[in-house]
This record gives sequence, structure tokens and C-alpha cells, in this order.
Amino acid sequence: MLMVVMVSIAGNRLYGADVIAENLSCAGITAPNNLDMKTPELSWQITVGAGIKNVLQTAYQIQVASDSAMLVTGAADLWDSKKMISDQQLNVVYGGSLLQSFQKVYWRVRVWTNKGGSPWSKISNWRMGMLRISDRKAEWIGYDHPFEGDTIMKFPRLCSRYLRRGFTTDKKVKSAIAYISGLGLYELHINGRKAGGGVLAPAPTDYTKTVLYNAIDVTDLLRAGENAVGVILGNGRFFAMRQNYKIWKWRTFGFPKLYFQLRIEYEDGSIKNVVSDRHWDISGKGPIRNNNEYDGEVYDARMELAGWDSPGYTCPHNLWQPVEWVDAPSGVWKAQLNPPMKIMQRLKPQRVLPAADGGFILDMGQNFAGWLEMALNGNGHRGDTVQMTFAESLVKSGDSYQLYRANLRDAKSTDYYVIKGEEKETWHPVFTYHGFRYVKINGYPANPSLRPTLKEVTDVFTGDVIYDDLLQNGQFTCSDSTINQIYQNAVWGIQSNYKGMPVDCPQRNERQPWLGDRTTGAYGESFAFNNQLLYDKWLGDIKDAQLVTGSIPDVAPNFWMYYKDDVAWPSTFLTVGEMLFHQYGDSAIIQKCYASMKLWIEYMRKKYLKDDLIDKDSYGDWCVPPDSLKVIHSTNPSKITDGALIATATFYHDLQLMTRFAVIARQPGDTSDYQKAARQIKSAFQKKYFNHSAGYYGNNTVTANLLPLAFGLVDSLDELKIFNHIIQKTKEDYNNHISSGVIGIQWFLRMLSRYGRNDLAVRIAADRTYPGWGYMVANGATTIWELWNGNTANPAMNSQNHVMLLGDLLIWLYQDQAGIKSDNHWVGFKKIQFEPFFTGRLDSVSATFHSGYGWVKSHWVKKEGSLNWTIRIPPGTTATVHIPSGLNSVCLDGKSVTNLLSQEGKRQIELGSGSYIISGKFLVDK
Repeated sequence: MLMVVMVSIAGNRLYGADVIAENLSCAGITAPNNLDMKTPELSWQITVGAGIKNVLQTAYQIQVASDSAMLVTGAADLWDSKKMISDQQLNVVYGGSLLQSFQKVYWRVRVWTNKGGSPWSKISNWRMGMLRISDRKAEWIGYDHPFEGDTIMKFPRLCSRYLRRGFTTDKKVKSAIAYISGLGLYELHINGRKAGGGVLAPAPTDYTKTVLYNAIDVTDLLRAGENAVGVILGNGRFFAMRQNYKIWKWRTFGFPKLYFQLRIEYEDGSIKNVVSDRHWDISGKGPIRNNNEYDGEVYDARMELAGWDSPGYTCPHNLWQPVEWVDAPSGVWKAQLNPPMKIMQRLKPQRVLPAADGGFILDMGQNFAGWLEMALNGNGHRGDTVQMTFAESLVKSGDSYQLYRANLRDAKSTDYYVIKGEEKETWHPVFTYHGFRYVKINGYPANPSLRPTLKEVTDVFTGDVIYDDLLQNGQFTCSDSTINQIYQNAVWGIQSNYKGMPVDCPQRNERQPWLGDRTTGAYGESFAFNNQLLYDKWLGDIKDAQLVTGSIPDVAPNFWMYYKDDVAWPSTFLTVGEMLFHQYGDSAIIQKCYASMKLWIEYMRKKYLKDDLIDKDSYGDWCVPPDSLKVIHSTNPSKITDGALIATATFYHDLQLMTRFAVIARQPGDTSDYQKAARQIKSAFQKKYFNHSAGYYGNNTVTANLLPLAFGLVDSLDELKIFNHIIQKTKEDYNNHISSGVIGIQWFLRMLSRYGRNDLAVRIAADRTYPGWGYMVANGATTIWELWNGNTANPAMNSQNHVMLLGDLLIWLYQDQAGIKSDNHWVGFKKIQFEPFFTGRLDSVSATFHSGYGWVKSHWVKKEGSLNWTIRIPPGTTATVHIPSGLNSVCLDGKSVTNLLSQEGKRQIELGSGSYIISGKFLVDK
């Protein structure tokens, strides 16, 4: 009792504005409106007045109430944590009263620090979703048949389904939330207006395992009296892009269907539900005549159903019919927490080019994923068709150009718009997207003998850039213009392939979530985008795809059924989990996935581990740069790494991760088992693959030596010997160029820097000759290619918007060049390790990164033998600043530092939050 009284007295002190708690989030989202977890996690950041340093949180108090007015008076009917002595700011688990379905909850926090306390934060909120099966009042509706004009074949043609119903509101509305899942995709309209800012929703899943629903606040769209709701259903991944084709590989789930529940809460507290049921009508005679993610959209504006989504519309019997009740998908009903896709940017054409076979070509100036929006504004005749054909690159044909589309394989990637002939016509597709830089326009309503001017086309055409609505939380620049362009290309490539899941490419007949593309890619991406919720969702997709035996496929969701029991690709399940823990402090995802991870490890051990070695490898060091610029895969045996070596080394690394995960998941009994298995594999690996006399692994490829070095398989006395072989091969055999594929490139730059050759790493990263990222830039790339020779290789596999060859590039830029890295123990950037490598030709580097605690910054400049280095450490965190060897006359904020700490031969400074300037002079100009 005495302790409670003391806390209460402390809580009454007055606070100034020098310490503020802000940027409140719940479940990683600002004010989410659809949580189906009973104990969400709460986080906040601390900001302080200018010049205040060394700020650490010492305690917090959270208050949660069912009404915001209660919080203002200090009443917290759901939870008052009281003053908790803790420095935890991230992922604090809600510990209050049991929350109810659909409940709106208000919360605030205040903190105590070693520099004083904060006032109460601004009030934030969250809303619960459906927590019980009984909350679901609606039925699944649709039409499980083709409509007239639909064809079900390899290249299907299926029109969009339009569904509607009217309803009334007879009281004053307090709130109205639409809970909706339209499979494969939907667009919701209320009273003639589109609801919500998302597109291509919901995020794709294996619908037999998980069905995601969205919650959209439509309060402002309702009106007193008569209202109407309309939903357009698209095919998405539910009705697959290819039908009756390779049924052993392709998965399709049925005709599109709808679940809809509009929950209206009136001011008097009463509730009305407007739900999908037999009172709806459906039409297959609307303007979207076909929609297909690969092939595009066909829109006949003459068939628009004027007023169909507005009150007072009467459904003509020749256009509409009653809906059918249809079977519910068998997947578990879950709220979608990962952000929806949105139109994130808009681009205008940069050039208008003559097309060799008629029409003209728009050059958007940038390869991206999205669609083209068109505003005809009275041009054209009724019934004329505008054809928009998309491609990533061009072929010169005399004085004209042709689209290069061979690399799209059989994806048609073409939109058609049939003009209705009205004064104003603005259109874009809604159920497809394209990966493109160039668009050929045929049938444009103007003088066909004249090519329109750039001014004319910029008034008509806009490129809508579409990807998941993720915060771009990092920026990187340096003194090398090629590296800067590579970084921008990487960002464009990453965002192009965020489509509710991380896909490999956005343009051809693939667009699949291959696990192997993100083994370390997800880690690098986390410095450029806040991708936590996307990858949380994706690990759920991988769990769903796992067979009862434990087998994990190479693609998840498993729209393509590839269960090859490879080691390297399924290992992404573990490495992405490690990324989420390391970068975001997300231990919950490890706990949630641990049983599935363990099941896979045990499956692989029992089925494939023989004499402590494993040879299950399907892809090798995929996409090693070939000697010829014309072929896809190298046939040079000196570049090909033994797949069994890759598999065994990777599985050893997996066991290291599982040892850590067992501690997080509170499974101490597993820890010793994994450690023992790892020791045995290490011993067997050394005996099998290490050439003691020559001092290298396998056949001495760079990748064969990189993996043991990166994973800790090398005895400490042999490390330098192994590294020297990597350097020798790179310099002498490959003229200081990359010789690895997808596997080796995940570790290449980091190992060069950390073993003392950052100068070589920088040189390779910036080189503009083949093979390398700079070669792509030198040849006009605005994204990252699938192949090192993507401009010349066989069109069967040369996507020009891929991310798998990024390897560890972004990790290396942020961690080893800017020096921004989370501590391995105090994860989530609770403690920051600043350790850039200053050797090499870079004269300056500047990077910012928005961590869970706030902005981290590192900016350094070398000039005439001097170093000037500015860093920023967010409140609530600390940092170790590593002082490079050879830097003398070290000053911190202009004051000489003589008592540098030394650990393992490294000089370092321990600092608290704040901004600092570190300077000094190199003994030798580096």
C-alpha cells in the first residue's frame, strides 16, 4: 500500500515540455481500426528539447479507457498500469480488462526519464475487430458460374462481378465500419463514392488456410435516409491468372465471392448491421469485361451501369440477377494488419516516341509497378478502343521504336479502354497492375498522322505507382554518384515488388513470392522501408504453406506448388524471423513461428541429414554471372559451388538461429540439442569440404569460402587464409568483380569490409563494368535486374525489375558505410553500434534511419586527412561509437578525448542520446 501511495504522489508532479511521449502505436500501427488480438502491444517514442542529451526512460504509465473524455479526467476504466519502473518503450503488452469485439479504445502514456518526466501524451486510439465467430453476421455471396462471354481456359476471360443493395439509416450515426473480404480483389463503393484509399485489396493468401478481411471507416459516406452499397469483385489470385493449365503446379480457388458486414453504431448506442445476404443483386454485364493480373484489364465504358452504387437505382432484369449463397473459403478469418497497397506516387511521361508499327510510345522515365491513368476529356468517338501495351524496355527500329516484350513470356500486359464518347472520361484499371517504363498507345483519339506533343500527353496520361503503404524510413547518399543511383534503383525495385507479399517481379507471368529472393533481402529492405508488418504477414503465409510433414515450399503463399525440400530457400523462414527480431525487437513473431520452424528443422534432419551432412539443394548459387553476356546461367565449373556445401553450411547457420530462437521461445531444452547438432555438422563439414593444405573450401569458389567464413564454420587460425583466397579469386580470376550468385552475394560485401578490404568492397560496388550493379546503371537501368547481364541475356529470364541480386548491398551501405547497426543483444536499436569503415574512395556518407525509438543519423566527411563525423542517437537509447584505427587527435564536440575505452583491441566511446560531432586526423590519409 505504501508503494502505491508513493507512486500516486510522484504522479502528481508537474511536468515541463522538455520531455514528450509521442508517435504512439498499437500493434505497430498508428490508430488501427481492426485488431483481432486480445492483448495488443503498445509502443511510443520520446522527444526532448534541443540540447538535452543522455536521456533514458526510467518508468512509464499507460492509461486505457473506453472513452476519451474519461482519460482527460484521469479515469482509466480498462487499464491503468500505474507507474512501472521500466525502460521498455516498444511492444508493451496490454494488461487491462478483457477487450470486446468492435470496441473503440483510447489510450495515452507518460514517461519518466533521468532528465525529468513528460506530460501525458496526446490521446491515441485503436478499435477491435471480430474476436468471435458469432460476430460474423453475413453470408458469403457471389455467382459460382461463368457469365455470358466468360471463357475458362489457359488464358481465361472473366468479367468483374458487380454487387449492390440499398439500405436506410433512420437515426444519427456515430460510426460506421465496413468489414469486407472480396476474393480475389474488391473495390467498395458507398453512395456513389469509392470507400477507403487502398487498392488491390485484400492482401493475397492461401485462401484455404487464411482469409484476410479489411475494416474501412465509412462514417462520412453515409447519409440520413436512403443509402446504397456497391462492390466490384476482381479475380486476383483467387481465380488464378491461368486456368486448366499445369494443374500440378498452379493453384486456383474458385469464382470471386464477397463477405460484407457494415456495422452502424447510432448515437443512442443501438447497432444496425447491413450484411451480404440473399437481398443483394449481382451483374456480370458491367464495364470491366476481363481482369487478369498478368494480362491486363478490358474496360468497355459503354457498358457502365450509371448510378448502380447510389441510392434509388433500380436493377434492370436484363442486367442484374439475385446473388447466390456460395461456400465460404475454408481459411481462418483474420484481420489484415499489414498495410494495404495504395497509389503512392504519380509520374508523368518524360518523352513521346514514334512506334514502328503505329501509334506512339510513352517513356515514363522510370521502371515501376502500377498502372496508367487516362483522362480523355471529350476526345474520341463512341466505340473506339484505346490500347495500352506495357513493357520495360525498347528496341530501336530505324527512326522508330518497338517495345521489347519477349521477357514477359506469355503475360499479355495490355489494357483496353472502349470509349463511351462523353465530355469527360477518366479511367484507370482497378484489378491489375503492370511492371513497366514504356507504354505503347494505339487508338488514341487524335489525328493518327500526328504524334502528340509531350504537353498533350502529360495532360492525358499519368503513371500511378502502386505498392504497400509502408513508411520509407531510411535515406542514404554518399560521394559516389554511381552508388547513389544504385541505391535509388534498389528502392524503386523494392517498392515495385511489395504487393501484399514480397514478389520476385512485377511484369512477367510469374510475380511469385519466392523465399530465396528475400533471405537477406528483407534485412536490407528494412533500412529503406518499415517492413515489419509485411514480413510478419509473410511468415504467416510460410506457416500456412508448410505441410504436416514439416516440408516448406520455395514459394509462399504456395500459388505455385514447389515443394523441393531445398535447404537454402526455406531457410528464409528463419532469416526473416531473425531480421524482425534484430531490427524491430519483435520477439512475438519468433514465439508464434517457433513450432513451425522447429518442425521444418526436425523434418530436414530426420529425412536428409546423413553423417551430419545434407545435400538437398535445388538452385545452387543461383544466377552466377556467366562469362558470356548472352546466356542466363554460367557453365564455367570454376564458378559453380557444390550444392551440398551450400546446403550443409546453410543448415548449420539455421541451427545457430534456432539456438537463439529457443531462448526467445522459452524452450531451453531445445538449445542444447541444436548446439550439439551444430557442433557435429561443423566437424563433418570441415572434414568433407576444407582443404587443409591449400586453405580453402570445396573447389575454391568465392561463395564456397564466403559461407563458412560468414557462418562461423572456420577455425579462427584459418580465417585469414580463407579470406585471402576470396581476395585472390576476386582480384586475379575476376578482375575485381563479382563472381557469386544469389547465395554468395548475400555476404560478399560485408565480409570484404569486416576482414579489412572495405576499399575493395567500395570499388566493386561502384564499378560500372560487367558484372555489377554499376553495370546496370551504366546501361540505363532504373531498377535492379534479375541477371547481371539483364540487358543482353536470353529473354526467357531477364526481368529488369528484380531484387534478389541486391544481396547484402543495402545492409552493407547502412551498417558498414554509414555505420548504423543495432546491437545484437539490445535489439531493435535499443543500443546502437556506430562502426563505419572509412577506408576506400568514398569521401562522404550520409544516412538516416527511423528506428522504433526515433531517428538515427550518421554523416561523415573525409577531407585532407581529417574526419568530421556527425551522429544522432534517439532518446531512450545508447550507443557505442567505434573509433577507427589510425584516427588521432580525437575530439567529441570539439573537446579532446583521451580516455577511449578499449575492447578486443578496438577504441570506442559510449554515448547516450543526442547529437554529437566526432573529429580527428588520420595518421595516414585514408
